[in-house]
Amino acid sequence: MGGDPREEELVTAALQLPDKQDWTVDDLASLPPDLNYELIDGRLILPSPTGLHQILGNKIATALEQGCPEGYSVVTDYSMEVDRRNEPRPDVVVVHDSVILRTPAPIDRAILAVEIISPSSHWRDMHAKARVYAMAGIGTYLVVDPVTFDHGVVLTESRISDRGDYEIVTSTSEVFETEKPFPVKINLAAFTALRDRYLAAQDDA
Repeated sequence: MGGDPREEELVTAALQLPDKQDWTVDDLASLPPDLNYELIDGRLILPSPTGLHQILGNKIATALEQGCPEGYSVVTDYSMEVDRRNEPRPDVVVVHDSVILRTPAPIDRAILAVEIISPSSHWRDMHAKARVYAMAGIGTYLVVDPVTFDHGVVLTESRISDRGDYEIVTSTSEVFETEKPFPVKINLAAFTALRDRYLAAQDDA
C-alpha cells in the first residue's frame, strides 16, 4: 500500500539523482517536474502507492467533503510547505481555498491531514510525519491503517495537545465519527470489506 524502500532506491538510481543523505527544499529544484516525492526530515522519499491505497484515499476524500466547511477544500496527494528539510505530501489534506493554486501550499493553512499506512511507511506516518504535522500546527491528524491488523482497517484520530504534540483521541475499525474540526463520518468496516475483497482476489490469481 505504498512504496517499497528498494523500489525507491532503484528509481533514485535510474533518475541518476544525487547520492545525498540530507536533502533540503533547495535541492528539490533539480528533480524532474513530474516526479512525485516527499521530503521528511531531510530524507527524499519517492512513494509508489498501490491501487488500494489510492482507492482508500479517494473514498476518504469523498467522506471529508460531506462536512468540509465553506472556504476550505479537500485535496489528495498535495505537497505542503513546512521548512527547509520537510515538504510532506499528505494522502488527503483539508486546506484553505486561498492557497489551492499554490504548490507546495503553506501548511499553516491546513486544518486536517490524513495518511494511509503502507508496509514501508508505518514508522514514518505514525512518528516522523506526526511530529512534522504537529509542529506545523495541523489540529487533527488521521492515520488509516489497512495493513497491520487482520481484524480490519483501523483509523486513529490524533489532536494537538497543550504540549504541542499529538494525543490519540480514538482508534476504531468500525464507524469513525467526529465533530472536530468539522463533522466527519467514515465507515471503516466498508474499507475492511474492500481490502479483504482484494486480498481474496490475490489468492485467485
